[in-house]
Amino acid sequence: MSENKKYELLKDDTITTSSGKTLYRIKALVAIGLLVAPGELGGYIENEKNLSIHGSAWISENACVFDCATVCGEAFVYGNAKIYENAKIYGNAQVYGEAQICGDAEVFGYAQVYGGANVYGNAIIEQKNDIQWFMGVGPESRALTVFRAKNDFFVNIGSFYGTLSQFKKAVKVTHGDSKYGRHYAALINAIEIWFEV
Repeated sequence: MSENKKYELLKDDTITTSSGKTLYRIKALVAIGLLVAPGELGGYIENEKNLSIHGSAWISENACVFDCATVCGEAFVYGNAKIYENAKIYGNAQVYGEAQICGDAEVFGYAQVYGGANVYGNAIIEQKNDIQWFMGVGPESRALTVFRAKNDFFVNIGSFYGTLSQFKKAVKVTHGDSKYGRHYAALINAIEIWFEV
């Protein structure tokens, strides 16, 4: 195993997750790519398995990576993004804003996931066209996220997580032809056009 000469964990700068895990702020020991100078503070990780000691992958600002999640390659995670469980961020992918990636989700290639997007399960986000999200949706004005998975497309809004066909049925039962039902129907139409379903 290689010695970590890329960054250090600051034992005196920590946060605690809602599940009680301690995360440590990272500090660059060397220049990392073109964006990170030696001594620059980064985001938070649980342990060195969360951020590769090779390549120019970096976690910045208040972003958190924990559990068995990994960030490697040239990937960049920043803002208030949270990566956890078994999620993998690699290649030249960027995850930022309030985005959350978890489960067995993979974000890679040149994909960008940001805003209030929630990606989980067995999602595979390789490019920008593999995900869409809409803000201010439904009676509670929530974020609606749709993403490509290994065998289907999945929709998440509030406590709903399921396939696109399950979502269509849930919308019909819950909202019918109301204002919200019509709005959801228009979004479903846009989703089908975008993903060529």
